[in-house]
Amino acid sequence: MRDVGSLVVERVGVLVETGDPTRPFRLLDGSGVEVVPVSLFLREMLASDNSISSLRSYGAALLRWLRFLWAIGVAWDRAGRQEAADFMLWLCTTPKPERRRRADAPTPGSINLVTGKRYPGRNYAVRTVRHNRAAVRAFYEFHLEANGLPLRNPFPPARAAGRSPYAHHNPMEPFMPHRRAAYQPRLPRQLPRSIPDRLFDELFAAMGCNRDRAILAFFVSTGARASELLGATRSGVNIGDQLIAVERKGTRALQWLPASADAFVWLRLYQQDLDLRTPSGLAEPLWWTLRNPARPLTYDAFRAVLRRANQTLETNWSLHDLRHTAAYRMVDDPHMNLTDVQWVLGHAQLTTTQIYLEPRQEEVIQRVRQHYAQQAADAQTGAAAPAEGYRPEVWATLFGDLGQ
Repeated sequence: MRDVGSLVVERVGVLVETGDPTRPFRLLDGSGVEVVPVSLFLREMLASDNSISSLRSYGAALLRWLRFLWAIGVAWDRAGRQEAADFMLWLCTTPKPERRRRADAPTPGSINLVTGKRYPGRNYAVRTVRHNRAAVRAFYEFHLEANGLPLRNPFPPARAAGRSPYAHHNPMEPFMPHRRAAYQPRLPRQLPRSIPDRLFDELFAAMGCNRDRAILAFFVSTGARASELLGATRSGVNIGDQLIAVERKGTRALQWLPASADAFVWLRLYQQDLDLRTPSGLAEPLWWTLRNPARPLTYDAFRAVLRRANQTLETNWSLHDLRHTAAYRMVDDPHMNLTDVQWVLGHAQLTTTQIYLEPRQEEVIQRVRQHYAQQAADAQTGAAAPAEGYRPEVWATLFGDLGQ
């Protein structure tokens, strides 16, 4: 049995972005040699119309898998069930590679008292572990189908015979739990966290320029994903009808989303702040960096903006929390039904939108506090007087000493 706890996995190899639209990524081993099996798999994904971000995430997952195999001295086409089990055990128990941290950075895994959210822990998140399992299994499935090698996929299928357990589900019957696949960690169920109005006002005030205020206003009024909103172009803004066009993440369909009037006011103020040297073509990106030379504002760049605001406010809000906030605000509006919210959010299934029907944590906490306060007030004033019509002896027979 392999001692995974004492195993040292070196950070050798790298996933390189090439800039070639037909081969966006190449995975190189420790000697700088391209790992051809991974390149073939990523090429297949690209030909199957997977997004560039999917290729990047699958390539990073395969790099972790290959680093583990290199550390134990097993070739990728010789890995079996034991190597798969050891890899998943290593992922679940080994701390992530250390990154440079500020001296006053919060402790990994601790809870922020303002937002109620946990900071990322030292180990890999459950979603990351599950994604690694899915990526490596898909890699072997491709080579089994294309080349017949290796003879067996080291990761067992997630479902029996490859079928969904709900493929023939009767809609009149409830969904029944089914057994998890081997090496599939349990995913904890978490309700989406929205930003309360008071805390959102503080976050909005922490934005340092009109561009950031405009983006924040569009986030909470459109409910668009970060990649969708930051990928908007100048031609995708209809000020007269107060609409902004985004390309949906899954379907890549163009969709016009309504936004608040305040969002367009901040957008106009941001456009007045732009340098005249910023490209002004209709096909150009809507959001630009403020420093010269001007570059399109990327997802990582705006994450850095939000990170600085979090440091100022001592919070840990994420960009996706803004989408949750918009969704909860729409659901709370009695003039909008759930299918309207589904359309705005771009959910393929209505059941995905239904999670916003559950009460928010702060609302439940407030009602429970009111409950305790009412109990304390009743205890101070004493029990309520009996209703008229009950004779004292009947009250004593029914309720005993409580009637005193």
